[in-house]
Amino acid sequence: MSIPGGTSETQTSHFALMDRIYRHQRHIYDLTRRHYLAGRDRLIEGINAAPGDRILEVGCGTARNLIKIARRYPGTQLWGLDASSEMLRSAAHSVQHAGLEKRIMLAHGLAEEVPSIFAGQAGFDHLLFSYSLSMIGDWQAALRAATQVAKGHGQIHLVDFGDLNGLWPPAAAGLRHWLGLFHVSPRSDLVQHLENFAHDRRECSIELLRGRYAFVFKASIGVVSDFARQVAIQH
Repeated sequence: MSIPGGTSETQTSHFALMDRIYRHQRHIYDLTRRHYLAGRDRLIEGINAAPGDRILEVGCGTARNLIKIARRYPGTQLWGLDASSEMLRSAAHSVQHAGLEKRIMLAHGLAEEVPSIFAGQAGFDHLLFSYSLSMIGDWQAALRAATQVAKGHGQIHLVDFGDLNGLWPPAAAGLRHWLGLFHVSPRSDLVQHLENFAHDRRECSIELLRGRYAFVFKASIGVVSDFARQVAIQH
């Protein structure tokens, strides 16, 4: 099942860019990414979703995570949003092949426009960003948008590249260059902001993986709303 997303002139160039990047990559994406998109399964295990929960992944790609979540947490309803119609083609095929068309719905659009895309629907219990914030230019706006469609008791779950400061410098530089070819940019400022904000705060946790290669973050909607406001003031 698919939910149509809106289209405007300002969206067109970004949609076209994402489709150029993934038109061919989508066929090998899951095979080639499984070794370096670390922490995704750790994020999934930390969701602890209950039957009836509504879950949205922003930047769902091939629906790899959505399918794993659906199988891990029976009775949940899932939605996936992505800016690439090419990736959504692969996602739709994977969802159908898994027999999960009735539980996973897909939408085309930008992370910053989540409130308008899902306007009129019930809120979400969990919102996920899995290696998508490093591709979203205005990650602050993406997080603010996510908090607007969450239920009051909801949670936001993040996994993405860290600041790479624990890696051998030439390796970190090489990784940044390679990621840049796909318009991926590790958000060092995001990681540092999250670390500072998570210190001594309840309902909030952050785990840095080896070498600060990646991080896994989980927090209540209230905490993330406070975080988004704080970051907006600092910028």
